[in-house]
Parts: sequence; structure tokens; C-alpha cells
Amino acid sequence: MSVFIKHGSARQIAFEAAGLTDLASAGAAVAELAWVKDTSLATRAIGQAPPTAEHAHEFGAMLARLHDHGHDRVFGQAPPDFDLDEHEWGTMGNELLPLVTSGERTWGEFYADDRILPYVKPARDNGAISQAGAISIESLCEKLRDGVFDTGDRPSILHGDLWSGNVLWAPRGGVLIDPASHAGHRESDLAQLTVFGVPHWEEIVSGYESVHELADGWRERHGLHQLHILIIHASLFGGSYGAQTVSTASRYL
Repeated sequence: MSVFIKHGSARQIAFEAAGLTDLASAGAAVAELAWVKDTSLATRAIGQAPPTAEHAHEFGAMLARLHDHGHDRVFGQAPPDFDLDEHEWGTMGNELLPLVTSGERTWGEFYADDRILPYVKPARDNGAISQAGAISIESLCEKLRDGVFDTGDRPSILHGDLWSGNVLWAPRGGVLIDPASHAGHRESDLAQLTVFGVPHWEEIVSGYESVHELADGWRERHGLHQLHILIIHASLFGGSYGAQTVSTASRYL
């Protein structure tokens, strides 16, 4: 059996393993865990092939079915197998990711308090976001808390870090790898897919909506749901990601 071995901190490995297990339990096409140790895990190797329009359509439908799971959870909830008492936070790359096990919040409250604001200070400290930019982001977070962008969607199980590099196109179709899984808004996974571009985007959307029709105005909210991955990049890498974050946030003020 050929495997891909990944190393990381105990927190990173435990969180990724719990996410892969949760996504697989919900029927998603994910890298199959072979084994997990304290600071490493192995997944079965995935042969790759060029993505087709048909595979993209099927991938979109698979995502929609995944997002139809988790409605009994709360926004920001960790995967069931991840021990928050031991680890306190999840991870997204090398950045910490706030998680909860309970506590009812609206999506806007969760998104502002746990997915945007924790990363403003690190991005300010590395010079990616100016004081004026931080004020704009904080103003948007007030609108989020006020429910301006809530759609009434219940929490969904998300991949959580679904940029296009975390989709491997195999002969059987798209396979998810490297999750930062938690309960969130279904539009967030879709929006993250396009941050760095994804093949056959409209076919993915068509496949998604063949299973679950998206709420009115979802395309207009696309940038809003990209803000988390953008500000994480501004926090970790600085540079132009800060300007991109502020520019995107400003569209919703």
C-alpha cells in the first residue's frame, strides 16, 4: 500500500485526523486515513488525473451532500473526535483556529468573532493591514454581528480550508485533503474554492445546486465568505494579502 505521510504538531495531526474522519463519515470523498501517530499521519496515496467537467459536476454535488450534514451542530463546533479539552484550538495551516463544543450563536456572530477578528492584530503587527484597514474590518464585523448577512442557513460540516490546492483530481473525481473541518456556513467552502482559482467552476456550482439550491444573493456574498482565508493569509504571510482582505471587506460596508 502506497501512502502519503504528513508531519506536524500533535494538535495539527489530531485536528486533521478528526476532520478526515468526520468528512468521511458524512459521505465526502476524502483522502483515506491509513494510520495516525502523535505527530504524523498517513493517508493512502491518490493517483491524479486532469479534472473534467463531469467530475466537477459530481464534486459540486458531493459538497452539497456534505453540507447537508451537521445541522444539529453549532457554528464553530469541532469535529466529534477532536478533544478540545486537550488541544484548546484547532489549526488552519500554521495558524490557530477557534473552535467550540456548544453555545448557540448566529453565523454572523461566529464569523466576526472567531473567523475574522482574531487575525486582525497579527496582520497589523506584520504590516499587512494598516490602522485604517483594521477599522474597516472591525466595522464590517459589527454588521456581521447585527445579522446583516445572515441567511438562515443552519450549520454545515465544512472542509474549512477549501482552496483549490486541497482538492486532488483523481481518475474517480475530486478528493478532499488537508481539512480544517468545523461547523460553518455552506457558502464558505464554495467561496474559498475560487480564491486561487478552480477548474470548471460553473460545473461545480451546477452540481451543487442539483442537490441543494443556494440562498438568493449567494454570488454577491462570495467575497464575504472569502474573508476568513484571506485574513489568515494576511496573518501568516503578510504582503498583498492584507490589501486584498481590506479591499474585499470594504465592499460590504
